[in-house]
Amino acid sequence: QLQLVESGGDLVQPGGSLRLSCQVSGWTSNPYAIAWFRQVTGKEREGVSCISGNGNFTRYTDSVKGRFTISRDNGKNTVWLQMNSLRPEDTAIYYCAAGSYAGYYYSTTLKPSLYSFWGQGTQVTVSS
Repeated sequence: QLQLVESGGDLVQPGGSLRLSCQVSGWTSNPYAIAWFRQVTGKEREGVSCISGNGNFTRYTDSVKGRFTISRDNGKNTVWLQMNSLRPEDTAIYYCAAGSYAGYYYSTTLKPSLYSFWGQGTQVTVSS
């Protein structure tokens, strides 16, 4: 059973930076694709970024392109989301998720239904 634990959420001022971490344990085959999603109470979960199992392919939602960077170290079983130039609208609970959809080692997707394992989430608040 795969387990994911997020950390790094905090209160930060607009324009500031945070780095979220997702520690993964329990996979027994090729490293799964990992994605970051975020959710605000009363709204649908939104895909933010994802990285393929081999780490060579990434995808970002339009609103974070140029500000967020996803990376991974499979030797450390860790995925990071570096978030720069944060805005109040980035405020949400951020979740990491692992997926073994078809082609996961070499491709990316931000469809939540294709991710089978989820962490508990970490709160990011951007406010002055």
